[in-house]
Amino acid sequence: MRKTCDGKHERRGYREIPAKKTAVIARYISFFDKQVIMKRKHAGLWILVVMIIATILVSGCTGPTQKPAVNTSPYGSPHDTNAITPVPATSSSGNTPAAQSVSAGNNRFAYDLYATLAKNPAGAGQNLFYSPFSISSALAITGEGAKGTTADEIIAVFHFPDNDTIRREGFAGINEGINAADTGYTLRTANALWAEKSYPFLPAFTDIAGTCYSANVTNLDFKNTPEESRATINTWVEQKTENKIRDLLPSGSIDPLTRLVITNAVYFKGTWARQFDVNQTQDADFRTETGKTVTVRMMQDTSEDAKYRYAETDRVQYIELPYTHTAKKALSMIIILPKNDDVQSVEAVLDERNLSALQDAATSRRVLLYLPKFHMETEYRLPGTLSVMGMPTAFTYGAADFSGMDGTKNLYISDVIHKAFIDVNEEGTEAAAATGVVMGLGAVAPSSPTVFRADHPFVFLIQDKETGTILFIGRVSDPAGS
Repeated sequence: MRKTCDGKHERRGYREIPAKKTAVIARYISFFDKQVIMKRKHAGLWILVVMIIATILVSGCTGPTQKPAVNTSPYGSPHDTNAITPVPATSSSGNTPAAQSVSAGNNRFAYDLYATLAKNPAGAGQNLFYSPFSISSALAITGEGAKGTTADEIIAVFHFPDNDTIRREGFAGINEGINAADTGYTLRTANALWAEKSYPFLPAFTDIAGTCYSANVTNLDFKNTPEESRATINTWVEQKTENKIRDLLPSGSIDPLTRLVITNAVYFKGTWARQFDVNQTQDADFRTETGKTVTVRMMQDTSEDAKYRYAETDRVQYIELPYTHTAKKALSMIIILPKNDDVQSVEAVLDERNLSALQDAATSRRVLLYLPKFHMETEYRLPGTLSVMGMPTAFTYGAADFSGMDGTKNLYISDVIHKAFIDVNEEGTEAAAATGVVMGLGAVAPSSPTVFRADHPFVFLIQDKETGTILFIGRVSDPAGS
């Protein structure tokens, strides 16, 4: 028996013995009762009979690697929230239909948020970097406690599956796949709930958070020790991100009216399948989005065997830089470089359809690759951004409905904070991100080598190649900036 994300149990590993086999067993027993047992001779033959019967019985049970029969329509109707998700037919829990549905929604949110941030005049000419999966994970848990319009808006903005089972099983599968060990790289994610110790949260909410999102509850004293509570949460984030994300929750973000904080952390460190030669890295000019020219350390791979998956259109160049891996889950950095200096020409076509078309068109070929080293640390306060994107109700006290958390309508989201870090060098990439949701109580290919020279602004993604999930996304406007 195993517990599913809906709190139900599923019987595994047993199959009823077919009637035909039962009849065969009966005939064996009847025959040998007369011929052997009654005569009490040939004891060895009786042992053989027992072995034959045992073999037939065993063949009627599923082995440890067999999957039980599943319903041909495992998820029911789009609004059937009580459907039981079957045991995945694939050996990879991160690539089930439910996981693919969640991954597709995550990617749509990634592009939507990128477009919203890129259009913000305050960020013009600046670097941009975040983890859509970290934000989606934290808000998926938050959404489990939302009702009515609040829930509808969260589902719409994050493109979550409407079906509770698909959404929960999808996140559970992706998280399990991300946290599966691979000696080629380090990749992990973690969730947690931090609750005011005196506040009564509904067991149904905390059980779903723990079972489906591995977000266990830690009780803190927000009322009397808000700063100490904030420090405890920040320490957890630092530990989960190898100290790359510090002070996720800034001073003042936790107060005596805080009742719940939901956190997610994602960490990645990988080496290039083809590492850059440090001795080949040279100073070079980079034309920034504002038109200024800066000096950067430009890595290069121009050897005869420098082959990468590459595609291009009349407007952009596309390249995949894979990371070393030993298991089935492959990760790559994807870089989309405009052929002119206008990064907005990339941003204008940044969506799932265009990215898939580039990926499908990509072929392995020799590329003369030039890529700047860069380092970024970013921070976003997202209530205003997410409100503009279509979920203002969750941030409005009196209108927000998170009664699925506590049985009342007294809670609302007071803040959503996201921090991200990335360092790209000759060896590989290290990236981390964390999200905190604070709940308050209100009152065509050329034959010659292709040159890919990233000496002007470009967009990049780090993608799980198994599910297509975008783990990180960003824009390099100025590699010399932070």
